[in-house]
Amino acid sequence: MQKIVALFPIWVLAASLISLYYPPSFTWFSGPLITIGLGIIMLGMGITLEWADFKRIGKIPGKVLIGIVLQYTVMPSLGYALGYIFQLPKEYAVGLCLVACCPGGTASNVISYIADLDVALSVSMTTVSTMLAVIMTPCLTSFLVGNRLYVDSLGLLWSTVQVIIIPITLGLMLRRWIPGLTKKIMPVMPVIAVLMITLIVASIIGAGKEPITTSGLALFAAVFSLHACGFLFGYFLSRLLRSNDITAKTISVEVGMQNSGLGVVLARQNFSSPLVAIPSAISSLFHSLIASILAGIWRIKSNNPQTGINHEKTR
Repeated sequence: MQKIVALFPIWVLAASLISLYYPPSFTWFSGPLITIGLGIIMLGMGITLEWADFKRIGKIPGKVLIGIVLQYTVMPSLGYALGYIFQLPKEYAVGLCLVACCPGGTASNVISYIADLDVALSVSMTTVSTMLAVIMTPCLTSFLVGNRLYVDSLGLLWSTVQVIIIPITLGLMLRRWIPGLTKKIMPVMPVIAVLMITLIVASIIGAGKEPITTSGLALFAAVFSLHACGFLFGYFLSRLLRSNDITAKTISVEVGMQNSGLGVVLARQNFSSPLVAIPSAISSLFHSLIASILAGIWRIKSNNPQTGINHEKTR
């Protein structure tokens, strides 16, 4: 199952290409199914967490704080700036800001594991940024794009609660009160999460086939730049703040990877134009591919005794 999860960018890319060629193959997964799919992903995240994980956050508050601050400053700033730099149409610019204001995705935990980084830190940052997203994502989105397109801030807030807080809390409760059941389903949850992400992305890509194929390179360049710069700034700013190499790489992954599925759901539920969801769908593909390439490179280096990386992580 680990191989299936590790190859999730391939599944997303393949499904997206199929959906562009023949949209009905995936557009059936739409409407409430997308919301349910993201809820299942968040439920899976909740099942993997324990109350002890929240205690662990208190032991590394400085590292977590650096990651969260960069998450909610670097990415929203990039999303706003890139929309103007690439002169994106209004709906795409708003969608780019929306996904940039989302929290780190659970896929970052998988990448941190594959790359032999600090998984505990990754999980802690994802947990905190996801919880804060209930307030930060609606507020930042409204602040950045409220003058370009009407933003239902309360609607965004309620949608975020529905697809984040409720499923994660339910997952925590299931693990606490029905450990036998959660122990059985936990091994398959990452695979289910990959399936849900693939279906969500392919569905949005298929539904937006015409605007995607006619938008030119600007939209793709903007989304790619958002994540590439997110990884880059996440690493170097962390290093400037005196984080070690492993910590900086872990923060880089967290900052560069967004919860694109959440962006899709929020766009679909709170904006009248379906085009607002397109950047989030493309985002899932690009950040997965970039992260997978980096994970492979970093893992090779971590297995090289001459790099000293593994020793640095254990300090």
